[in-house]
Amino acid sequence: MNVTYIDANTNSNKPFTDAQIVAFLHTHLDQYGDDKESISRCLNFAMERNNGLGGFAVVASEGEEIIGAVIINKTGMGGYIPENILVYIAAHQKYRGKGVGRALMDETLKRAVGDIALHVEKDNPARFMYEKYGFTNPYLEMRLKR
Repeated sequence: MNVTYIDANTNSNKPFTDAQIVAFLHTHLDQYGDDKESISRCLNFAMERNNGLGGFAVVASEGEEIIGAVIINKTGMGGYIPENILVYIAAHQKYRGKGVGRALMDETLKRAVGDIALHVEKDNPARFMYEKYGFTNPYLEMRLKR
C-alpha cells in the first residue's frame, strides 16, 4: 500500500486527479457521504483554491487504484476551535478491516499541525477507530440549517 500526502504545494505532482479522489470518496463514503460538488469544494478548500484556508489530502493506493482517502481542512482558528477538521475519510469496501483506515489516520495525525475535530454519526462503525486514536465526544453538536 502506498500513502500519498497532497497539499497546495504538492498538488501538481499527485498521482491521482481531483476528479478521481472526489469520485472515490463519493462512492466509498456510503450513506455517510455528500454529493460530488460538496466533496470537490472541500478538496478545493484544502488545496487553497477559491479563498480556501488550506489543509491537505491523504490517498492510499494499490498500484493505480485508490483504496482510501482523507481530506483535512484548516479552520484558521486555534485554542477555542481545533485548527483542523477531518471532513472526509473512507476506505474502499473490499479493503476495510485491512489497515487502510489506520494508515490514513497515522499519516493524517503525523501531518496535521494542531488539534483535529471530526463529525461522526453514532452508528458509524469508524467511530471505534477514532476513539482508539483518542478522539472524544464531549459536546452535543447542534446545527441551524438555512
